[in-house]
Amino acid sequence: MTVTDIRKDPETLTMTVSAEFDHPADRVWQLWADPRKLERWWGPPEYPATFERHELEPGGTVTYFMSGPEGERYHGWWSVVAVDAPRRLEVRDGFADDQGRPNEEMPVTEMRVELTERAGGTSVRITSTFPSAAAMEQLVAMGMDEGLSAAMGQMDAILAEATAA
Repeated sequence: MTVTDIRKDPETLTMTVSAEFDHPADRVWQLWADPRKLERWWGPPEYPATFERHELEPGGTVTYFMSGPEGERYHGWWSVVAVDAPRRLEVRDGFADDQGRPNEEMPVTEMRVELTERAGGTSVRITSTFPSAAAMEQLVAMGMDEGLSAAMGQMDAILAEATAA
């Protein structure tokens, strides 16, 4: 499995997921930069994602929905804060209603993705910062950590395809 560690720190209101890949940072970065690749791993296997809008630039918007096994849809959005390809991506990450509008009743997190080249591959660290302890508890109770781990577990197969091509 690609995920090597998940750390939840209630004091700093952060959850950090660390992963290792045997591919260069440029290739791993494409898993965020290419919406067709992103939608193959962003949701857990039983909740595949479809990206409708993908403006991966500062000030840009990314919108998507995940489809559940019974046909239900769960919408989300990113407001892109910073992009330093292929090293760093920062977004505000939130839930949306069926029309794609931000759901004001759900917490918004700050997500920072960092890619660091290492001998033989790339280390990835995704840090989510929560607005409050209650928000952190709510999203972790909803399975945010397990969902992100399962989603990231799909990345190796996509990277392997790129290698074989």
